[in-house]
Amino acid sequence: MAEQEVIHALQPAGLADILERVLDKGVVIVGDIKVKLVDVELLTIKIRLLISSVERAKEIGIDWWTSDFELSSKAKQLHEENRLLRDRLDRIEAALKSTERRKGG
Repeated sequence: MAEQEVIHALQPAGLADILERVLDKGVVIVGDIKVKLVDVELLTIKIRLLISSVERAKEIGIDWWTSDFELSSKAKQLHEENRLLRDRLDRIEAALKSTERRKGG
């Protein structure tokens, strides 16, 4: 009975160790799914999965969540600022075209 208790006690530590290693080093899983009909490719799905800690992902240059509109409040703010600037630029360009037409004609 004591032997079974030791085995059960070691399993969670082993799982925690494996998880720590995976998050520290990272794991990449890559796959492509292609659907063809008579040598005509109809659909391609590319699957890329990276499992790592946030710190490790940043070390290797992956930080898409910092600029993702759905995940980052800063990205939402930047998106709104960009929209306002585009609207302002459109108004300025329209005013310039109007001024050029008046001068030319």
